Amino acid sequence: MQRVIDDLLEEGADEPLLRAAVQAEFEKKRAAETAWPAETDCDRLDEVFAELNANGIIAIQNAGYTMSDGHSEVGDKLRRRDRNNVKGYCFYHGQDLERAVNGGGLMLAFGDLKNTANGKSAIGMIVKSTIEKHGFVVQWNGESEKRIEVPDIDWKRRTR
Repeated sequence: MQRVIDDLLEEGADEPLLRAAVQAEFEKKRAAETAWPAETDCDRLDEVFAELNANGIIAIQNAGYTMSDGHSEVGDKLRRRDRNNVKGYCFYHGQDLERAVNGGGLMLAFGDLKNTANGKSAIGMIVKSTIEKHGFVVQWNGESEKRIEVPDIDWKRRTR
């Protein structure tokens, strides 16, 4: 909650009014969470990204706001990892997140480190099969330049 408030305060908002409004919305969300299933699609998505990361694919959720931001975040993570143990990457960015929250499905970017069509397709197949293994339906035609879509994701991320 503090991050949300800090971002809005930078825009010159009235802090006491903002805190009261944000607090009320977070309380409504926490109440709604009690009716959610024990495991949400967001929980399963976390498992997908953890598995990809464990298997040599840099996988980042909410990687900046644009494709360019996402690629920059991949580069930052790559600089901190042993490049020899990295096969490729997968991410979604803030615009993708907004689309998913609004019911439009989740788009995933992916690729290999050499940026080859065959390498990208191979990473895409790993990402696709990992997502499907966790119970999601995936739409992707196998083309290296086409993003992977998870069309029916119910975005319910618990407050932490």
